[in-house]
Amino acid sequence: MIVDSALYRDGLRVAVDSHKEDLDVLRDEASGEDAFVWVGMHEPSAEELDRVAGVFSLHPLAVEDALKAHQRPKLERYDDGLFLVLKTLWYVDEQDAVETGEVNLFVGDNYVVSVRHGKGTELHSARLDLEGRTAVLGHGPSAVVYAICDRVVDGYEAVALSLEEDVDEVEESVFSPTRSEDSKRIYVLKRELAEMRRAVNPLREPMKRFATGSVPFVTQESAPFFRDVTDHVIRVSEGIETLDSLLSTAFDAHLAKLSLQQNEDMRKISAWVAIAAVGTLVAGIYGMNFTDMPELRWHYGYYFALGLMATASLVLFRAFKKSGWL
Repeated sequence: MIVDSALYRDGLRVAVDSHKEDLDVLRDEASGEDAFVWVGMHEPSAEELDRVAGVFSLHPLAVEDALKAHQRPKLERYDDGLFLVLKTLWYVDEQDAVETGEVNLFVGDNYVVSVRHGKGTELHSARLDLEGRTAVLGHGPSAVVYAICDRVVDGYEAVALSLEEDVDEVEESVFSPTRSEDSKRIYVLKRELAEMRRAVNPLREPMKRFATGSVPFVTQESAPFFRDVTDHVIRVSEGIETLDSLLSTAFDAHLAKLSLQQNEDMRKISAWVAIAAVGTLVAGIYGMNFTDMPELRWHYGYYFALGLMATASLVLFRAFKKSGWL
C-alpha cells in the first residue's frame, strides 16, 4: 500500500490538490530542478508496484527485486535511476534474536520511491524529521536517501548495543564460579551476529561511494552527510567483529571451564572410591573363610576390623580434603 506521497520544492512540502495515490498529478507537478516526489510504500502488491513503476518508468528488474524482497544489500545503477537495497534490523531481547526487514529505494532526478518490507524501522518519522530540516531537504532526492540510510543505520547501532549487553552477560556467566550452560546461548548470539554482518558489511561500499559524491543522482552537497553515515556503518561493522571475537573467546573459556569441572568431579569420585576401597579390602580379606587366618578367632577381631576401616577411611578423607580433592 502507499503510506504517503508528497511533492517537495525548495526544501518544503508543497500541498497538491490530489489524493496520495494520484501519482500522475504529483509527477507532472514535479517540474524544475528543485522539485521532486517522494512515494512511500509498505509491502505493496504486484499490481500496486507495477502502477508506480509505470508512472516513474522504473526498471523491471529492480521492480522484481523490490517485490520479492529478501535481497542482499546493494546499489545498482540503471540508465534513468538508482536502486538501493537496505536491510533493517531490530532486536528481540527475550529470544536473543535479530529480526530483519528490508527497504528498497528507487532514486531518480525528480523522484524517490521507497518500498518497505517487515515491521522494523518505519519511515514516516524519518519523513517528518526531514521535512523539519529545510536546508537538508533542499538537496532533493539525495536528502531522502540520506535520511533513510541514517535511520536504518541508527537501528543497527541500537541492535549492536543490545547484543553487546548480552555478550557481557555471557562473559559474566562463563567466568562465574557457578556451573552454567552457556554454549547454546553463545551459538545463538554468534548466529545473530552473522545475520547482522550480512546486513551491515555490504552497505559499507555504497555509503563510501555516496560520501565521495561519485554516484549519479546524489548531489555533491549531500556528501558530508553520507560521510557521517559511513562512519557509523564502519563503527557498527567493527563492533560486530569485536563481539564475535569476544564470543569465540568466551566459548573457548566455557569449554575449558567444563573440562576443569569434569576433572574436579573425577577427583572427587576417585577420592570416595579410594575411601570405600579400604573398608572393602579389610572386609574382603577377613571374609575369605580360610581356617588358618591370623586373629580369625580373636574375641575383639570384629571390633578391631571395624575400627581399622573407620580409622583408615578418616585418614584418607582428611588427606583428600587437605589436598583439595574433596
